[in-house]
Amino acid sequence: MRRAVSVGLILAIAACTKIGGGGSNGERHSYTQPHVIRYASAEDIVGLNPLTSTQAVVANMAQMTMAWLVKTDEHAEPTVPELVTEVPSKANGGISKDGKTITWHLRQGVKWSDGAPFDADDVVFSTNAVNNPANNVASRDGWELIEKIDEPDKYTVVYHLKKPYSSFLETFFTTAGANPALLPKHLLEKYKSLNDVPYNSAPIGIGPFKYEAWKRGDSVTMVPNPEYWRGQPRIQRIVFKIIPDRNTVLEQMKTHELDLWTPVAPHYVNDLRRIAGLNIVMTPSFFYDHIDFNMSHPVLQDPAVRQALRYAVDRKALNDKIRFGIYILTESVVPPASSYHVELPSVPFDIAKANKILDDAGWVRGSDGIRAKNGMRLALQYASSTGSPDTDTQLLLIGGWWKQLGIEFTVHRYLAAVMFAPLQNGGIVYSGKFDVINFGWGGDPNSDLANTFSCNRFPPNGQNDPRYCNKQVTAALDHAQTHYGKTERSGDLKFIQEQIYKDVPTVVLDARREIYAFNDDLKGWKPNPVAPFDSMLDVDI
Repeated sequence: MRRAVSVGLILAIAACTKIGGGGSNGERHSYTQPHVIRYASAEDIVGLNPLTSTQAVVANMAQMTMAWLVKTDEHAEPTVPELVTEVPSKANGGISKDGKTITWHLRQGVKWSDGAPFDADDVVFSTNAVNNPANNVASRDGWELIEKIDEPDKYTVVYHLKKPYSSFLETFFTTAGANPALLPKHLLEKYKSLNDVPYNSAPIGIGPFKYEAWKRGDSVTMVPNPEYWRGQPRIQRIVFKIIPDRNTVLEQMKTHELDLWTPVAPHYVNDLRRIAGLNIVMTPSFFYDHIDFNMSHPVLQDPAVRQALRYAVDRKALNDKIRFGIYILTESVVPPASSYHVELPSVPFDIAKANKILDDAGWVRGSDGIRAKNGMRLALQYASSTGSPDTDTQLLLIGGWWKQLGIEFTVHRYLAAVMFAPLQNGGIVYSGKFDVINFGWGGDPNSDLANTFSCNRFPPNGQNDPRYCNKQVTAALDHAQTHYGKTERSGDLKFIQEQIYKDVPTVVLDARREIYAFNDDLKGWKPNPVAPFDSMLDVDI
């Protein structure tokens, strides 16, 4: 799956600002609560089970609390064996010579946070739960390739695939994305569907922390898991504060009611730099911001409309005025942080050219100034998130530019929990209740785009919210998934990026930098842009 947020490898620290330096004589700041982290992301949540949630904030909490076969290293690569004894590869025999068999060797003596033993039964059950059509899973891309599961003993699981699958590490119970976590069979096997079970509000996992409480609209509290097999963390309490508005998060950073804000929007960096006692770290990111066009709607099926709209977005102005030049301008749906990134020709901001494209395509202005063709008006319903003043400024600018094209532009704002709810629950993104929408997608080092651009991945079968279908692109996506080697995949990914650029189902606004602002009493935290909370045992404050 791909992580969605409203509004890469750590190649280098792009910026690191430290203002202040803790209390005198090396003591903590007076406002620091020893061994307690209070943080926010400026959004609310709809559930804590990553099986049915694709919110990045839920994925981040799940890195600390849920059960994973593999975790990511400091370079955001899925190389750290968590509940397996080794990461499968062809070299160690974990991947068969034909690439169609994956063998997982599980750790023994591991327990769920309720004390129940973990074994292969849980992995088999969890795999079947993902592929159970009764469960509201955002995507089964990759999972559908599992045609048979063997359990030769209680600590070995063998996946037999229909064909090789290069993204198996990034997909199968790994923290490198908004992926489903392993689930406890002993608690959940009695349910036919896992969409609305009590577990989703208080999941049991196998992480260094466990959930203590979720107070709706207020906070989620995590405490050490006494059963965690690696030992006990130094942090004694983590409080995720539910604050849907970014300005409120900023105020609580100023008053030191929060120790950490992630992700930070660039709009707020200068304000944060003026707060004593904060560290600000920026790293290259696998996230990119974009505007998606719903191609199931007749107006947007016309490529001329999509091309004109792209010419009428001044992305440099957006980056300069709203993001203070922090993000990276790019045309590709694979950010520069990825080794698969292809640099594509920059599309200039050109209102005159955009108008000519629409004129030539037969879109004629009416007496009210709004263009129409074959009885269809160029009236667009634009969906975006609430609580983001910087996004509101962006929409004002885009609306002004598009108005010059003879386009009617109406904005609808939604809470993140509503924006990214599953299609079955009426979520805006996956239900297609928009003409145009903007948010951010988060990828992974393998840059597998099938879930968001394949013809086979329209919701509820995936996260292709533009409903984009180019059969050549889909064939290349499928072909790229069958190769485990980078060299073989590079040609496919180059074609995919170039063709999406030509077809314009989406306008790439920028590639992000991950921005973290935190109390400089926080020590030992080494976030990576795919899974910032994957390594929390030695972190303390």
